[in-house]
Formats: sequence, C-alpha cells, structure tokens
Amino acid sequence: MSKLVIVESPAKAKTIRKYLGSGYEVTASMGHIRDLPQSKLGIDVENGYAPQYINIKGKEKLIRELKHLAGESDEVFLATDPDREGEAISWHLAKLLGLDVAAPNRVTFGEITKKGVTQGMAAPRAIDLDLFNAQQARRVLDRLVGYKLSPFLWKKVRRGLSAGRVQSVAVRLIVDREKEIEAFKPEEYWNIDAVLSPPSSNKRFTARLTALADGKKLTVTNAEQSAQIVAALGGAAYTVASLTKGKRKRSPAPPFITSTLQQEASRRFGFSATRTMRAAQTLYEGVDIAGQGTMGLITYMRTDSLRIADEAQAAAREFITAAYGARYAHSGKRVYKSKNATAAQDAHEAVRPTNPALTPAEAEKSISGDTAKLYRLIWSRFIASQMSDCQMDTVSADIAAAGYLFRASGFVVTFDGFTALYEEATDEKEKKETALPPLEQGMALKLRELKPEQKFTQPPARYTEATLIKALEENGIGRPSTYAPTITTILDRNYVERDQKKLVPTNLGRAINELMNEQFPKIVDVKFSAQMEQELDTIENGKADWQTVIDEFYQDFDKSLKAAEENMEGKKIKVPDEESDEICELCGRRMVIKTGRYGKFLACPGFPECRNTKRLVKDTGGLCPKCGGRMLVRQSKKGRVYYGCEKNPACDFMTWNEPTAERCPQCGSTLFKKGGRSGLLLCEKEGCGYSRPADKKGGET
Repeated sequence: MSKLVIVESPAKAKTIRKYLGSGYEVTASMGHIRDLPQSKLGIDVENGYAPQYINIKGKEKLIRELKHLAGESDEVFLATDPDREGEAISWHLAKLLGLDVAAPNRVTFGEITKKGVTQGMAAPRAIDLDLFNAQQARRVLDRLVGYKLSPFLWKKVRRGLSAGRVQSVAVRLIVDREKEIEAFKPEEYWNIDAVLSPPSSNKRFTARLTALADGKKLTVTNAEQSAQIVAALGGAAYTVASLTKGKRKRSPAPPFITSTLQQEASRRFGFSATRTMRAAQTLYEGVDIAGQGTMGLITYMRTDSLRIADEAQAAAREFITAAYGARYAHSGKRVYKSKNATAAQDAHEAVRPTNPALTPAEAEKSISGDTAKLYRLIWSRFIASQMSDCQMDTVSADIAAAGYLFRASGFVVTFDGFTALYEEATDEKEKKETALPPLEQGMALKLRELKPEQKFTQPPARYTEATLIKALEENGIGRPSTYAPTITTILDRNYVERDQKKLVPTNLGRAINELMNEQFPKIVDVKFSAQMEQELDTIENGKADWQTVIDEFYQDFDKSLKAAEENMEGKKIKVPDEESDEICELCGRRMVIKTGRYGKFLACPGFPECRNTKRLVKDTGGLCPKCGGRMLVRQSKKGRVYYGCEKNPACDFMTWNEPTAERCPQCGSTLFKKGGRSGLLLCEKEGCGYSRPADKKGGET
C-alpha cells in the first residue's frame, strides 16, 4: 500500500475504492474528527478569537487507525466533501496527521463516478484556507452566539433552550407570519361568473365579471350589490366585444440547487428537509445498480450553483432526441443564472444525474423508497431543463352585457415540449385556464347560467418547510447546508410545531422571539443576518480577514448581552401554558398541555396540590369503523403520524388515512382521506368499499 485516500463516510469509501483499484487504501473519517469542546466556550475572545479544537470524544480508536494508516502510506489524499464543511474536515485531518496544509494533498469529487473520481485524483491542490476560514468564522460566530445567549435564556426562561444566528431569524419569520394571520380582517367580495356558449355550439365556457363597460375595474363587495347586478344581467344580450389572440411559451424550471430540491420534495412527497438530504447523500455517495455496480447517481447535493457541465448537457440532449425526438431537445445551450453562488460555490454544478441515460425506471430495479423518489425527481427536473419550451396559442375575450364586461381567457397547447416529462409543483392552488371554443368579435353568445359566489379575502398562509426554506433563501439567510438542521432545531426546541405541513409557533417560541426582539434586535433582524452571511462569503472569496469580521460583530453583541443582563436583573419570563378541553377528574380544573422529555402531556395546573397527569391524545372527530370508538391521532416510534382507535388494545383498528367529518352515504361510517396525490375519500368499514374523489360531493363510487 502506498496511497491513502480519506473520505467522510464508509458508503463513499466503498464506491471510490472500486474506481481507484490496487495501490490505494480508502478509509472514512466518519465526519468531523475535531471540534470545539462541548463543556465550555472554547473561543479565546481576548486573543484573536482563537478556537480551542479538541479531538471528538468516542473517536479515539478511529484516530489511532488513521494515524497508523497515514504513517504506512507514501502519500495521503484528503477527499472530504467539496464545500466549506468538507474543507474544514480536511484541514483538521491534516493537522491531526501532521500533513502540510500547503502541499497538494486535497482532492474533491463533484460526482462519485469513475470519471468524477479520476478527474478529482488528477487535480490535487492545497487546502483552500479562505474556504476553511469561512467555515471557521461561521463556527466561531455560531458558538459565540449560542454559548453566550443560551445561559441567558436558561436564567430568564428555562433550561434546555438555545438561540442562534439562523434559527432565531427562522423563528421570527414564523412568529411574524402568525401575527399577520391573527391581525388579518377578512373582507367580503363576490365573484359573478357567466356560463356561456357560442350560438351554434353547445360547448360551454366560463367568463368572470371584471369591469364596467367603460373598462373601469369593478369589485362586488356585498350580497345586495351582487343581487342587483345578477338581476340586470339575467335577460341581457351577451356579445364578444373584443378578442385578443397571441402566442405564449413556457420555459422549463432550472435544474435543482439544494434549496429548490428541498422545496420540491416537500411539496410533492411531504419530505422534511432532513429526509431529503439523507436520501440525496445516499444517491451522491453511491448505490449498487444492477449490471453496473456501485456508483454515485447524482452530483454533489449541497450547492447554490445552476452551472451544468457541457458534457452533461450533451448527454441530456442525446437522451431527449432518442426518447422524444429532435424537436423536444432545446436547440441552443440553456444557461441558468445562479442567484447566490459565490466563486467557490460555483465550482460545483447544479444537482443533476451523473448519467442522464440512466432512467428512473432502470434505476428503480435496484433502488426503492426515498432514494428512488428523489432520483426520479432530480432526473426528471434535469432532463426537462434541457428540453424545448412549451408552446401555446392564447385567446382572451371581453364579453359585454348590460353595461358590464366579462373576461374569459384560455389557451391551447400546440407543442407540449418539456411538460411531456415534468412540471414544477406549486405551493398554492392556481386557477387553471382552459381552451375556449372558437369565438369571433361581435358574436352573440347564449347565457346558460349566472353563478354569483360569496368569497372572503384570505390571510397569508402559514409557512411550510418548503416556503420557509424559500423565504430564508430569498432573504439571504443561511446556506444550503444550514436549512435542514435549522428546521430540525426549532422543532426539537419546541419553538415551532407542525400542524399537518404547516409550521406554527408555540407559546414558548413566541416568548423567546419577543425576548430576542427586545434585548437582541440585531440577532433576529433579517437584513442584519443577511449582511453577516455576505461577510462570511467575503472571507471565502479571500476579501476579508475572518478575525476582523468576528471582532466587529462580537464587540457590539457583547454590549447587547451586558445591557440585557442589566435590563432583566431579577426578572424571569413566564411562558403561558396552553389550555386543553380536558377537565381534571381529581380537582375539576381545566388541564394544560406541558412538554417533557418524551413530548407533550396533560397536567393539572393545580400542581403541587394536584399532581394529576395523563397522556395527551388528539381527537380527530372521526369514529372507528370497527367498534365506533373515537379515532385519535397517534405517532409511531419514528415520528410518523397515524390514526388509531381510542379503545386500543381491545380494538386494533389503525390507519394511515386521515379521518374526516364526512360520513359514508352507503353505511354511515366515517370517511377517511387517502394521502398522496390520489385525493380519495374512502370508507374503511369491512365489506363496504365506497370511495370517491375528495373534491367531489355526492354518491359517486
């Protein structure tokens, strides 16, 4: 053995070993090997903020093995992940093993394939100290904030809490959104739709009232106004006043970066950011593909860059031409502009399949579950990004009647282009345009039906994981590697909880956010946090000294901390308990919801006089189809929500499908909503078999 290659994970080591062959030993550091101590600050604030790194506990045996292997090798290559964190791990390995950080012993792989590994090994370089210092500055900054603020929160609120640069801003966004929702006052408005058809056709289409005859916008605000307009329109003549025809094209979405991958996986599959990154890591590090062996299926998944290698674009065009025809392959070179990519980040490509010719159908002979779903998503998005635009003929008609104008818009797809393969999911339901029948200016139309509908303006939607990641990214808060752990932290700290897919602040989250706003406004200020991210980027680009950046932040932060200690001398924040509907059977008080080591439970507020506690169960309003008991929300050991009968274990009925308030028209049992994209309501009573689409009413089976 003469050459040692150190990577981060055993899975990646296994894949790379296959490509390097004899003469190389490939081993794994199992992530970070050194870090700041857990038991103290570990930053010498008096001497240039020098970090006091120590070997991580529990890795003593691994460190001895790495030193032994390095000592027996002629050369050592540090092949950790190609980002800030990976650069830092390589720097620490170099220090630990006595390697020269200026020597060309650092290699990176944008993809774990034979080509990617060969190219990486052919271009060793010195450790990028600017990249390392950017990671070191981030680590020191987060340690100073976390270890200085956390004890303050323990004293003023309770133990076990934390604050941080990114997590505190994330909580603020969620709390601010909840306040907007609570302050929102809905306003009434009415839509008036006319169902019309041409004189010589029964093909119906819908037009919506939008304006008066002179073009002045019309808003219908109450039932009386709506009734007057409907009465005037009932016997009116409807004529096509103007017709506008045109052509429209839709371009495909760019290939994924980390944040958009997390957003799309959340929208389509309900994946948390952590779950998405876990599956992506597996796809990057390598899986066994029948007939091809172990290989990485995607490029590196932590990236802000939309750059695509020329050969990958050529391979995609070749596949598209063969599978769909030459017309479907985009004729030119698509170049997507990266929003936040620094020079270092742009060294990576976008997240794409390493081999565009490996279709999801072929890959799914060897992979399944989350990795299969994510590979299909990444592959489809990338291939679609290299396909032709979707072409449409559009038509917009203004229809006059009794001094009012209605508007109808529609389109016909003349060439489906990339939509033959993939369309991006959206967070909000959009009104779908449909094709209109042939219309001509001056044409008289038949009125088939007038449909007035009362509506109310809606408050802004609560954040989901997908929309929170989007907001953090748009505001320049955090980086690809921070989104998943940030969301995990604010959920684990009980600052935020999930309600279905929505993120809702808890009373604790509100209290912490209010305290941070009052005493540390800069830490939770979106613009200030974005500015800090930019300064970390300047370190990475070699344009700023990391210690100077830290010092400018810390001097101001330290003053704020001392002022907060004075302002809150002798004060403690009481977090209000959340009341439940349960009545304590021992003393008659209304029980409150508490959070302990094992999650939420019900407790009597009369403690210590009354010590009654019980398990917290959430009633769904549905009834068990087996015994008629209440259906309760339950959680598996892995945290997955399911629904079970209150009489368990006497009644063993459980389901993953959500109980609804609707009853089966055949047998009267609760209808359950099947998850996923099927959108079915179904009866689970044995022998019934009733089902219907969730968005339809009545007795369709």
